[in-house]
Amino acid sequence: MRRREFIALAGTALTALPFAASAQQPLPVIGYLSSASAAIPNERVGVFVKALKAAGFEDDRNVTIQYRFAEGHLERLTAFAADLVNRQVRVIVVPDSVPSAKAAQAATSTIPIVFGVGDDPVRAGLVANLKNPGGNLTGVTRMNLELEPKRLQILHELVPAARTLALLVNPDNPNAMRSVGAMQEGARSIRIQLIVVSANRETDLDSAFSEIVSAGAGGVVIAPDPLFFLQNARLGELALAHRLPAIFEYREFTAAGGLAGYGGNSNEAHRLLAEYAARILKGEKPAELPVQQYSRFELILNLKTAKALGLTVPRQLIGLAQEVIE
Repeated sequence: MRRREFIALAGTALTALPFAASAQQPLPVIGYLSSASAAIPNERVGVFVKALKAAGFEDDRNVTIQYRFAEGHLERLTAFAADLVNRQVRVIVVPDSVPSAKAAQAATSTIPIVFGVGDDPVRAGLVANLKNPGGNLTGVTRMNLELEPKRLQILHELVPAARTLALLVNPDNPNAMRSVGAMQEGARSIRIQLIVVSANRETDLDSAFSEIVSAGAGGVVIAPDPLFFLQNARLGELALAHRLPAIFEYREFTAAGGLAGYGGNSNEAHRLLAEYAARILKGEKPAELPVQQYSRFELILNLKTAKALGLTVPRQLIGLAQEVIE
């Protein structure tokens, strides 16, 4: 190649570089802010990514997902939320707790936020109402407080001879007193005594179960809480080790030795969160997307645990269960 031709070609290539660079627009970013742990195998994240892809957005192709896990340390949520806002994410998904949603809400009034919470989001101050959220937040709710008396009723059916049952709560949870009130009312309706035991750290759990057994409780309902969610498997193991019939919300707890689980389908919630995130990325406004409520509630029974505890599970409960672990 002649020197003159090389210079001409090089000049053409250099001239084209700015145009090529300008064509590489940064991918929109979804912030995923969770109070849970990244170290725990979590199929829900996989469900979220898969549903997002089905809606037209694939991680590292036409969108980027930035994950932030607080590992159960709720005090980290504020800094994580601020970091996502500083990165100018297009939408923040907070899949698992009111504290996560409140941290994101405090960090921005303009970036859309899609939450998945167990509490009533109106009562929690996240939205104006369920049908017309207003503002920059919308999402999915399990309405967990309303489910707690149902968990008590199921436990009572599993241990009908027990005249005393326990409620394990985290006193640092802002919903703790409402949980206690709802459960005390439920206990009165079935004419049993309810004792309340508290734990706000992982190291409290062993002593909490010992206290429940010492009090003569015939079983325990575990109240929804981010700490308890992180300790799903540990709680199931403790319940089995103390030979204590126990019910919680999640399948992981029941699989680890808990007697029963009853709650909304978390995988379904993550699918709904992904769909809302995709709709917002396509231009819809969170203020105009109604908060969705779980339509699927699942009862999971561990018959291995029932056998170990010497319990006979009523046939009608087995018939109602979505999953039976044998």
